[in-house]
Amino acid sequence: MTVDKVVAGPQAAVADIPDGASIAVGGFGLAGIPWFLIEALLDQGAGDLTIVSNNCGVDGAGLGLLLEARKIRKVIASYIGENKEFGRQFLAGEVTVELTPQGTLAERMRAGGSGVGAFFTPTGVGTLVAEGGLPWRYNSDGTVAESSPPKEVREFGGQPMVLEESIVTDFALIRAAVVDRAGNCRFHAAARNFNPPAAMAGRYTIVEAEKVVEVGEIAPDDVHLPGIFVKSIVELTPEQAARKEIEQRTVRTR
Repeated sequence: MTVDKVVAGPQAAVADIPDGASIAVGGFGLAGIPWFLIEALLDQGAGDLTIVSNNCGVDGAGLGLLLEARKIRKVIASYIGENKEFGRQFLAGEVTVELTPQGTLAERMRAGGSGVGAFFTPTGVGTLVAEGGLPWRYNSDGTVAESSPPKEVREFGGQPMVLEESIVTDFALIRAAVVDRAGNCRFHAAARNFNPPAAMAGRYTIVEAEKVVEVGEIAPDDVHLPGIFVKSIVELTPEQAARKEIEQRTVRTR
């Protein structure tokens, strides 16, 4: 029996994502983000979304488009980064932001995909991450409306560690360099950042692929993400696959 998870296009892939869904999104800054799945989701119109991603795009690109369209209710991320609108909405009380240490965020997603409910880590001990009080949402007057609760801290091997819960989302949107028709993925260079753990965290994972090959064309040792985590594949055109932007390009004055 032949397995073929390729669907008609980005619009078909995201058609069933409803209002209120939680979505893990791969990428770091703009490297390795699923450009066309994000834009298709914007066109589809789903709102009141909870986004789990390293950051929330930049102004005018990536997840920043969903922010500007007021489609996002909550973001679980490691930093606000280059996105001025993200910072403005957070401080104005228009979006809830659960800031999480970067490595902890990656492990929370990976753990969720592995069936691990929670884990202990030394990251964040002695800070608001563990002690609670980290602002999650502001009132319009700048006062804190909601803040993080304190977390359990225990000692292992003489080192205090904080308990972090894993993350499982309704959907995941990722991008890969090469994908076979069964969903086995290979990522290129820096794009192999948050894409694998985001894919693992999603109950229904959609990947936009720069190149689709037949099953068996990716050597088993070259598979970065097993196809068991992938439900749908969108095959990009060569022109779409070539779209790879960065946040800033700084050159030295000669």
